[in-house]
Amino acid sequence: MFRSLHIPNFRRYYLGQLISLNGTWMHSVAQAWLVYRLTGSSFMLGLVTFCNLAPVLLLSLVAGVAADRFNRRKMLIAVHSFAMLQALLLAALTITDTVEPWHIVVLATVLGAARAFEVPARHALIGEIIPREQLSNAIGLSSSTFNAARFVGPAIAGALVAWWGEGPVFLVNALSFSAILFALIGMRLEKRPNDAAGEPIGAHLIEGLRFAAGHAQIRGGLLMLGMVSMMSSAITVLMPVFAAETHAGGSQLMGVMMSAMGAGALLGALRLAARPSGEGLERVIGWAAFGLAVAACVFSTLHVLWLTLPVLVLVGYGHTTAAASANAMIQLHTDDALRGRVMSIFSMIFLGLMPVGSLLGGWAAEHVGASATITSFGLACGLASSLYLWSLYKPARADRQSASVGGQSHVNR
Repeated sequence: MFRSLHIPNFRRYYLGQLISLNGTWMHSVAQAWLVYRLTGSSFMLGLVTFCNLAPVLLLSLVAGVAADRFNRRKMLIAVHSFAMLQALLLAALTITDTVEPWHIVVLATVLGAARAFEVPARHALIGEIIPREQLSNAIGLSSSTFNAARFVGPAIAGALVAWWGEGPVFLVNALSFSAILFALIGMRLEKRPNDAAGEPIGAHLIEGLRFAAGHAQIRGGLLMLGMVSMMSSAITVLMPVFAAETHAGGSQLMGVMMSAMGAGALLGALRLAARPSGEGLERVIGWAAFGLAVAACVFSTLHVLWLTLPVLVLVGYGHTTAAASANAMIQLHTDDALRGRVMSIFSMIFLGLMPVGSLLGGWAAEHVGASATITSFGLACGLASSLYLWSLYKPARADRQSASVGGQSHVNR
């Protein structure tokens, strides 16, 4: 399961990410609780998440071109340094009790711009330092760092917010960036050939879009990824509402509920890492998305905490299994020369549609309630995944029927 960690550059990056991402998840939980404490508005929760992720929609394709044209390691060093400064500023505003909702909106937008460049560069860097035969394992392990942090970080953040307030949590996040910066600075990479350095950016961008749109497996995986992204973002953005109104809890309970999703997500990532190969990932994506939809619908109806937490584990498992499998499947079908651009499309859909799901979820919850909103998202995701699975199994059924008819004709002759 851990064979990719024998590669020094990946091992260094893996450990740095494991530390840094805990800070990122702590920041996310503290920010959501701060917004809800200041405004009490589901819509504001959705708006901040929208601003945090909307820049991905606008900048990802350009960021993907940059990841293919420039040094990916240096790009990541610059982006993480920028994110560290953003966290320090939010910490200062919160600790001095001068923070206002518009500050959070602006800083969330700034962080979103940094994330737009970080995601394609990160995915492309992993594809650059890992041999193709170990890529599925490395992506599963990389996803496990994100989801281990998703399990641990929110629980720590919930406790720290209850004890000390949100400001110190933002400060911890800023300090956690030093781990990934040290890891990136310590990497030693061979110079990567850049055959397209002299091409116009527009032509470079169109080449990546044409490749992704013309590849059936990649196209289908991206469509399912978008549905999974919107489903999960709606649940995440409304978690403070479910914690406070459905279960009569506070920041600590919200942290526990987020950690339950993180536990399931970690299991999903490790399950992908344990797969011997990347065969059959398309069907894994479809069934995981369908399972996510069912779990989301069940979660939306529950009012008993000890039943809610196991269902949130299933939500996290379905989300990460679908998303990480789509990541691995797409990278396995993509050459390194196109990897940055194709993964920028991945991030544009996966992260770029999250603000759409968050804003739509927050708006709908204001009008029909959080429970009805999540049920509606779950039904839509279930329908989309059913159609996707039907498209995968239909050719197999047709082949079996053709073989059966051919065999019968042979017997009749």
